[in-house]
Amino acid sequence: MLPSWPVDLEAFLRLLTPPGRRALDEAVRLIAEGADVVAAAAALRRTHDPALSSAALTQAVLRRRAVAKFGADAERMYFTPDGLEQATRAEVAAHRAARIAALGPPVRVADVCCGIGGDLIALARHGCAVDAVDRDPLTVAVARANAEALGLTGVRVRTGDAAEVDPRGYRALFADPARRRSTGGRVFDPMAYSPPWPEVARLVERSAAACVKAAPGLPYGYVPDGAEAEWVSFAGEVKEAALWCGDLGPDGLAPGARIRRRATLLPSGATLAADGEEPRRAETGPAGRYLYEPDGAAIRAGLVAEVAELVGGRLLDPHIAYLTADRYVATPWAACYEIAEMLPFSAKRLRAALRERGVGEVTIKKRGSAVDVERLRRDLRLSGDATAVVVLTRIGAKAYAMICTTMRNHAVDG
Repeated sequence: MLPSWPVDLEAFLRLLTPPGRRALDEAVRLIAEGADVVAAAAALRRTHDPALSSAALTQAVLRRRAVAKFGADAERMYFTPDGLEQATRAEVAAHRAARIAALGPPVRVADVCCGIGGDLIALARHGCAVDAVDRDPLTVAVARANAEALGLTGVRVRTGDAAEVDPRGYRALFADPARRRSTGGRVFDPMAYSPPWPEVARLVERSAAACVKAAPGLPYGYVPDGAEAEWVSFAGEVKEAALWCGDLGPDGLAPGARIRRRATLLPSGATLAADGEEPRRAETGPAGRYLYEPDGAAIRAGLVAEVAELVGGRLLDPHIAYLTADRYVATPWAACYEIAEMLPFSAKRLRAALRERGVGEVTIKKRGSAVDVERLRRDLRLSGDATAVVVLTRIGAKAYAMICTTMRNHAVDG
């Protein structure tokens, strides 16, 4: 559990002193040994004052949580709760940094809204010289401490407003506008980003090359003309959208196309792309032997029709991103399930069908269904040794349940 104590600048700077480092080392040890927050706080306060104890314990808990995003680097880094929440996963940041660094060494980058420094770390490790700016003094102190802790060179971090940065003095601009409210919770409207979207757009317009990180739900209408919008998925989970503009944008858009839409899968690096704001329409048809669930990046990028072509599939419903086919084709772009039974949805009928198959454990997926999954799971009251995947969806106005088994994604059926 994360301590509720706030992270403030004075307390954080104390962590960088020799007494602060000793307190943090002790807090890390206590958490690693399994102490809960209350017991760890009590132990720390025997030798350190309450403010330093709180700051050290907060960092220790954040470091443990950060391992999922930053791997071994998390053990040396510093965080704020909001900064960790918005920070880019290391693999995704590295993917993006490689594209920026390909502009040709040396690449001088302005990193505005740098946060705790997740992206400046990746940029610096790819050989870029980074001038990073954030308007929050605490965040700047954390980013600066991270650059120092990881031994990065060619990095400068300062307090400032993104609007005051002149991107014309840099080879590339990277912008990651804040998408969290000061009172907590995420911001989904780009006009409510900090800085708001018009200000970000003005920075992009003045840049020779620019990359803007945005939430996955960014509407196509916010993508600048001539840019590429790339949705990135890591291990099957959509992480972000990145807009590539100017010299970082796409080459040779199709005639009449305003933007390019791309989906990229990490860690494999597989990618699909299409030009234009209007996604192609996939054919629809009846359920076949297999059900395909396209990766979220492909769905966000409007590339469901392209995935359908890869598997020789069709949509069950024109408005829902489930594909079906008569043949199994292994692809990284979709999870595949073999349909054992498809029935009009009714909790009673579904329970009977699962019990007949001896299913005691189900994974429930849904698209286009209003069913409360947790309530359904309780209502099924299953027992048995078999497992199954239950997919809830609709075709037209009718609700259906499909009982499926998962296909391993490594072979092609004849």
